[in-house]
This record gives sequence, C-alpha cells and structure tokens, in this order.
Amino acid sequence: MPDTPRKSYADLFRTPEFSPLFLSTSANIAAQTVSGLALGTLVFRATDSPLLSALSMFGPALAQVLGATLFLSGADRLPPRAALTGLSLAFAAATAALALPGLPVWAMLAIVLAEGLIASLGGGVRWGLLNEILTKDGYLAGRSLFNMMSGVMQITGYAAGGVLVTLLSPRLCLLLAAGLYGAAAGLALLLTRRPPRAAGRPSVTATWRANALLWSARPRRHVYLALWLPNGLVVGCESLYVSYDPRAAGTLFACAALGMLAGDVTVGRLLPARLRPRLGVPLLVLLAAPYLAFFLRPPLPLTAVLVALASVGFGASLVQQERLVTLTPDELTGHALGLHSAGMLTAQGLAATLAGTVAQFTSPATAMTAMAVASLAVTLTLTVASRRDAGDGGLLPRRVPEAA
Repeated sequence: MPDTPRKSYADLFRTPEFSPLFLSTSANIAAQTVSGLALGTLVFRATDSPLLSALSMFGPALAQVLGATLFLSGADRLPPRAALTGLSLAFAAATAALALPGLPVWAMLAIVLAEGLIASLGGGVRWGLLNEILTKDGYLAGRSLFNMMSGVMQITGYAAGGVLVTLLSPRLCLLLAAGLYGAAAGLALLLTRRPPRAAGRPSVTATWRANALLWSARPRRHVYLALWLPNGLVVGCESLYVSYDPRAAGTLFACAALGMLAGDVTVGRLLPARLRPRLGVPLLVLLAAPYLAFFLRPPLPLTAVLVALASVGFGASLVQQERLVTLTPDELTGHALGLHSAGMLTAQGLAATLAGTVAQFTSPATAMTAMAVASLAVTLTLTVASRRDAGDGGLLPRRVPEAA
C-alpha cells in the first residue's frame, strides 16, 4: 500500500491552536527538566543516597498509577484550556514550595508525589487536544515534532541546569522552574475555548469503565505493554546518572535528549509509513543494548556516545502511539493517550525505584546494566507473544482483530 501524504512541520504551525499548545508544552518541559536536575542534586547532596536521588527525580511517576485509576476520565470530560492552565499553575506552586530553605527530604518527596498525582491528568488532556487539533492523520507528525521539541528542551535544560546548579544553587533553579510553569499557564490561556470531547462528569466509575474497555482488546494490551515496560526499565538507567557521575550528570542527560531527538526525526519524518511497524522491535533493542557496557565503567566520552545511541531507540514509542491511535475510538482518544502516558510514567517511576535499590546494594554502573538486561528480556517476551497471537512477525501487528 502506498504511503499516505504526511503534513510538514510548517503545515502544523499553520494549524490554528497548534502554536500555543506547542509553546505551553515547551515551557512545561523546560521547567520539568530544570527542576528535576536541581531536586535530584539537592537530595543527593543532603543524603548521599542513589535511591533517594532517583526517587526525587522520577518518584512523581509512581503516583501516576493512582491518578490513572481515579481521575483519568477527566482527560475527555474537562475543557482542555482550563485543565492545562490549572495544571501548570499547580506545578508552579508546588515547585516553588520545594525551594523553601530547610524543607526536609521527606517533605520534598511528598510534594513530588503530589505533583505526579495531578500530572496524571495532563498527558490525556494535552495529547487528546493535539489529536483533536490535527486529527488522526496528522497526529504522528505532530507528536514527532513535540518529541523533537522535548529533546531540544531537555538538551538545553540539562545543559543550562547543570551550569546553574553548579554556579548558583539548586533552590534558585527550582524558583526558575516555578517561573517557567507560570509562563506555561499563561501560554495555555491563548488556546481557544473548546468543550469537552465526551459528555458527563469526570468520576472514578467512568475512569474504571474506560480503562477496562481499553484494556479488553488484545491489540491495545500489546501496544500498552510495549509502550510501558522496555521504555520504563531504560529510564531506570537514566535515573542513576546523578549517582553514577555527579559532575557529568547534566552532560549525560543532554546526550540522552540528543539521541531521543535523532530518533524522533528519523521515525517521524524520514521513515516511510510502510517500514515503521517493522522497526518497533529493533528500536527497543537499541534502547537497552548500549547500557550493557556500563558495568565496565567506560570513560566519559564513550559513555556519552552510548547514552545518545541508546536514546535513539525511544523513537519506538512513536510507532506504538500511532498504532494506539488507530485502535482507539475518537471519544476515548484523550483517555487512551492519558493511560499510555500515566502507565509509562508509572513504569518509569517503579524502574527508577528498582534501579536505585539495586544501586544502593551494588553500584550505579551494575544497576544500569541489570536494568538493560531486564529491558531486553521484556522486549523478547513481548515479541514472542505478539507473533504467537497475531502471526504478523512484529511487536505491533498491522492488522489484528479487536478481540479480547
């Protein structure tokens, strides 16, 4: 089947509402990057604990599973502009609170877990709105551009954050991040007022019902597991950058963002549509394989190259998200993408906790290699299961029945 025409990036910016959503999300990601590095450094300096440092940076993701269980129906049942504005303001307040002098580590962790709980709604609102603005035929190009922006923001944020944390202080960086969240809220107000995509009020019952419906179809289950598990385990490796090499953590995070940017450009713009489904598994293998060498403690230049190469594999998520959108009814798009986002972040938080625990009893380098082995094992298991159920030879089958 011939490739369908794809929107160019210039076409996206000519689409009404795309620019304010893009800019607001950019400010949010910049704030997350700066605040995460600052908080991780602050906690590591106070405790000298790889586990607590990893939890401070990735712990908010652990609360995503609770939010996805209780609040996710709001992704399609709340007005998008009001929801995005309110979420950014809440993050601004919470991040400013983290900068309070003398705040104990347990209080910091409580605040970041609360941030994760309210953030569980953000992914569904944001990506559901993106799909509404661009429609399904433009979603891949739009999400690719958002991922590229995320890579650029992370490269810039981690590089600048690493310098600012060293020259100034982690608390001043947290205040800067709070200001960025405030800017994101202001940009979200430029969006057009839109009604909710689905009727009814958000409720726990509605959330459970939609979750059950989305999980009931085998094709979607495969996509969700492929989105959550291999990715999450590799993020467990990333959560140990600070304890692995405190002075070079900003460099390693920036290299990871650079690799992710390269992967998104390749998958989103360079690969023809007919090849994308076949590259899901190779990209997941690439995501984990370079970390197998970390137990050897390679020199920093080689470590940076390995990190960048591995992060190209994050491009697999674009292939999987495209499949998820095609399998989901329009009225559940926001919920489905929110479940992907919440589940992925939860898996990342659990992996960061596991990686930090292993590092606590061994070493960060050993823990990173162990997480990479686990990621490869999960990818192999999912691939075998997908081939057995679909008979299509890939982790993301092109055509499978919507049966449980």
